[in-house]
Amino acid sequence: MSKRNTGILLILLTAFGSGCTKWLDVQPKDKFTEEQVFADMTSAATALNGIYLHLASAPLYGNYLTLSTIEILAQRYNIGATHSRTIYQNYQYAESAVMGNFESSWVAAYALVVNANEYVKNLDKYKGNYSAQADSIMRGEAIGLRAMMHFDMLRMFGPICNTKDSVAKSIPYYRKAQPEIAELLPANQVIDSVLDDLKLAESYLQNDPVRYQGVVLAQQNDGLDFWRNRNLRMNYFAVKALQARVHLYRNNKAAAYESARSVVEEGSKWFPWINPSRVMSDRANPDRIFSSELIFALFNINLYATNRDLFAPEVQESSILAPNDTRLKALYESNENDYRYNPSWALATTGGKAYKTFFKYTDVLSPDSPARYKMPMLRMSELYYIMAECETDAAKGRALINTVRKNRGLTDLAATAVVNTELQKEYQKEFYGEGQLFFYYKRRNVTSIPNSAATSGNVTMNAAKYVIPLPLSETQYR
Repeated sequence: MSKRNTGILLILLTAFGSGCTKWLDVQPKDKFTEEQVFADMTSAATALNGIYLHLASAPLYGNYLTLSTIEILAQRYNIGATHSRTIYQNYQYAESAVMGNFESSWVAAYALVVNANEYVKNLDKYKGNYSAQADSIMRGEAIGLRAMMHFDMLRMFGPICNTKDSVAKSIPYYRKAQPEIAELLPANQVIDSVLDDLKLAESYLQNDPVRYQGVVLAQQNDGLDFWRNRNLRMNYFAVKALQARVHLYRNNKAAAYESARSVVEEGSKWFPWINPSRVMSDRANPDRIFSSELIFALFNINLYATNRDLFAPEVQESSILAPNDTRLKALYESNENDYRYNPSWALATTGGKAYKTFFKYTDVLSPDSPARYKMPMLRMSELYYIMAECETDAAKGRALINTVRKNRGLTDLAATAVVNTELQKEYQKEFYGEGQLFFYYKRRNVTSIPNSAATSGNVTMNAAKYVIPLPLSETQYR
């Protein structure tokens, strides 16, 4: 058993306890603690909340995999020779700081895989303590999260899957907590395992309340809040949307289209397009993340502090994450009607910056805003993009893209527009600060990507830049 896995197991009870401070006061006997945690549905749901809270930590989706590191690899920001993150911009994976950054993400991800596996094991052990529906849904969520974590580790550390390297060894896949180190599997086998887990999660989530009552935002503290705010959990539609993303990563376009279509057809009424007034008119409380469209989001209590440290106009030039202004204007075609450009990007009255800075994750005044503290993970627009990419009829593909454009304040594409060209532009606009663009480039093996550190010119990409080396903690004990 590697030191990494030992450390992960030590994290286990911490993750289970993160959802509620009362678990910090229990007796330090593992069995007694376990019995308390899985004594009833409320406490078991609290344990599951702990996994979600750790997903929003800095090494995972609270920062590195959404706001900063992965976005830097996609050349999102103007990072020159004197910037503190130049080594990331230049893909210097052998540098100790870069290695440590990705090591922390790897360890955090597999810690949560262990936690999810332990959680499922204990649902089996204490099966009679909950209703059949509660057991099924908690189990489906944990298995879906396990699949998601493995898939994103594959997207980071695995090969480009639409090449001959798809049979190359990539990452381990764990379906149970175990002392033995799992073998490194070929990438195509990892994807098989991810899809198997997502299919299993889908079967457990068939009766998810989100399918017949939607998200239900209101918290009532009546013992039933687990069944509300389902877009903050790995719900049924999130599993189906993730299936679409995984199938497309494998280039199985028929399966990707079908999974995406099923969510759009059944779920659109529960995840409606954002009302323009929520973005463009309410300047005190703009919904810059289009919260009504989020199929799955994480609650990130540190979101605004992280936003301030990374993007605030007061941040020094050597540290701030902001694109070249000329590049930014070209990307959004200087179109102030695009909800993704205005109000997420603005010239600040403080900080002395002569360029627009990123306000997408800046806090709003209203404490009741449905957008507060939410980190987008899966959104409806991506499903339209997936269907457009999989559509064999170019006119239908453009129509799918136009549906998103209409709901972003834009006009239709020209009838001569090339679908894949427009999709790349859409991914660049739609997912700023969400960590999806680098994986889009990698999936399509794009060999030249825009360089946001300059007013023009591109960065040449290849497998050496797209494939992050496995951490030493994973390789040195094998």
